[in-house]
Amino acid sequence: MKEAPEVASSAANPQTLGFLLMENFTLISLASAIGPLRMANQLTGRKLYRWYTLSLDGAPVHASDGLQITPDLATSTASTLDTVIVCGGVAHQRSVKPEHITWLQSQARRSRRLGAICTGSWALAQAGLLDGYEVSTHWECLTAMQEAFSKVLLTHRLFSIDRDRVTSSGGTAPLDMMLTLIGRDHGRELSAAISEMFIYERMRGEQDQQRIPLKHVLGTTQPKLLEAVALMEANLEEPISLDELASYVQVSRRQLERLFQNNLNCTPSRYYLKLRLTRARQLLKQTSMSIIEVAMVCGFVSTPHFSKCYREHFGIPPKNERLWHALDRGPVKTAKEVSRALKSSTFVPLVEEPASAATNALSEAQGEPTYGSVRLDS
Repeated sequence: MKEAPEVASSAANPQTLGFLLMENFTLISLASAIGPLRMANQLTGRKLYRWYTLSLDGAPVHASDGLQITPDLATSTASTLDTVIVCGGVAHQRSVKPEHITWLQSQARRSRRLGAICTGSWALAQAGLLDGYEVSTHWECLTAMQEAFSKVLLTHRLFSIDRDRVTSSGGTAPLDMMLTLIGRDHGRELSAAISEMFIYERMRGEQDQQRIPLKHVLGTTQPKLLEAVALMEANLEEPISLDELASYVQVSRRQLERLFQNNLNCTPSRYYLKLRLTRARQLLKQTSMSIIEVAMVCGFVSTPHFSKCYREHFGIPPKNERLWHALDRGPVKTAKEVSRALKSSTFVPLVEEPASAATNALSEAQGEPTYGSVRLDS
């Protein structure tokens, strides 16, 4: 995966983000994207980020839950943006207008960083701005996008950061994407402190996958196959034999093998092994369980056999997987440790820019006990 370009920001030069609201956008995704930016400002006592909500003409836009949001700016008056993020939701294909396409293309010509949350990636793809990029979108939109935009490199990941494109699936996934971007801009200590404030137990990373309903993952509605895969997923620690599996779904073993071969182009055994190894990788990255324990809970009778299967599937031994993951993450500090470790700085408001919700939020936060509790090096 390619790195997103770093955009330096400080109290004197905060990053400016514009959230383009499409009709029927999902409010939870917008809140998940903006919340970390507000908290970054609040914890540092500095305006590291400012943001504006946008619509084509500045008129109110309805969210998918019926609430109406009055944007800060019309697109024609949003001239100082570093990043543009399209906020999609339901009926995403019908919500994209020619004026959206024209404006987004103009932002690309100005070298803006472009992004999308939930189904907002549809608008960017329709504008031809995601060709050759790795892209995440809500799982409901995946199949349609694959058919409509063959040059877009769609993934099942929660979010994708590929050069100057940042895309996220829906729900709370934008929170993880923003925490990652904040960590790149200002250090992992700040993103960890934000997570603490949001009582967010684990920041999900770029390799975390969406939990997609089986029929969308498998590309089939074949009930016996879906039932068999569901049984496999429920029995990873103590794998059941193929004969038992066939009996449970009331087909013969030969029929079961034919189902997997015709629909998934692999044997049931191979698919079952992939599920167990994928689970093992999650445990290695997300827990402190020993390799022996991971092997056991994923149904492997011996550590050598587990290591062999893991290396053959992922191209790296389990111990190396954990080592690289530990090096990549680095030590995580608590908010109090961060507060003591980092230097103080002063918030200096910018009066020459249009009024932003970020400015108001930061002013309101000055009375909070967490105001300026995280200090950053200048």
